[in-house]
Amino acid sequence: MKRVGASGRASVLGLAIGVAVDAVVGDPRRAHPVAAFGAAAGALERRMYADSRCRGTAYTAVCVGATAALGVAADRLTRGRPLARTAVTAAATWAVLGGTTLRREARAIAGPLVAGDLEAARERLPYLVGRDPSGLDEAGITRAVVESVAENTSDAVVAPLFWGAVAGLPGLLAYRAVNTLDAMVGHRTPRHGKFGWASARLDDAANWIPARATGLLTVAAAPLVGGSPRETSRVLRRDGGAHPSPNSGRCEASAAGALGLRLGGRNVYAGRTEERPVLGDGRPPVPADIERANRLSAAVGLAAAAVALPAAAAAAAALPRSAAWTAARRRNCP
Repeated sequence: MKRVGASGRASVLGLAIGVAVDAVVGDPRRAHPVAAFGAAAGALERRMYADSRCRGTAYTAVCVGATAALGVAADRLTRGRPLARTAVTAAATWAVLGGTTLRREARAIAGPLVAGDLEAARERLPYLVGRDPSGLDEAGITRAVVESVAENTSDAVVAPLFWGAVAGLPGLLAYRAVNTLDAMVGHRTPRHGKFGWASARLDDAANWIPARATGLLTVAAAPLVGGSPRETSRVLRRDGGAHPSPNSGRCEASAAGALGLRLGGRNVYAGRTEERPVLGDGRPPVPADIERANRLSAAVGLAAAAVALPAAAAAAAALPRSAAWTAARRRNCP
């Protein structure tokens, strides 16, 4: 592999530092950049909203395009400035990753469940899951948490690392914009059924590779939670495509196989009921399985980082070669 330049090394180092900071402290407590983006996107939605796919597509293009442009500008401004590039990449990586906070929120629900305080668990559930908690018993809350940890391991960890590795700062920021818009307007509600269509489809596309990578990494990590890679792979192949989401099923099915659980079933979202297919052949989850799901998520995130960092170095090494080839071609062509 061609030698990585100073800017490339700075990018890889920044990615590694961002992963480490997220692992130690989780999301920023105040002034979170994603929250600022969400506030700006919400204000723009109020101005641009119409019950129209065309208007929603324009809204998505403006939000994601502006965020990607910010990433491109940061990339150009820090080129040839290794310290600045390391710092900016580290800050961006920290801001877009959410694995530690995901597991923290899961534990905040598991604690009341283990203590038998169902009402406290119901009150906390909306911080992690979009389901209506009012009618959920202990089993329903537990299943919701385990499924959310499985799905968001891809959304909050594997996917940002993938896009950061292959597209640098623009990839990190644009992916988080796409995923945040999906959470804001990508649901099939009367208001967002058409307006959020583009955001939902773009999120599906952005997560297609990361979700499948999450499934494969979960197969590899299964022994760490008492699972079998062969059984996990079997459940992933059989059930991964049964979910209505083209991506979530891969994450949830592989987690079900690794943890020896049975996931899926009826979900209620603000009065809308969905019947989800059963994933896995094991027992229903119990509160103690939330910490097992957390351990699995942490292992998958660590494996994703171990893959992403060399991939980022390889991508950075390819850039000077491409630039040199372009310059030589211009000199040699009339």
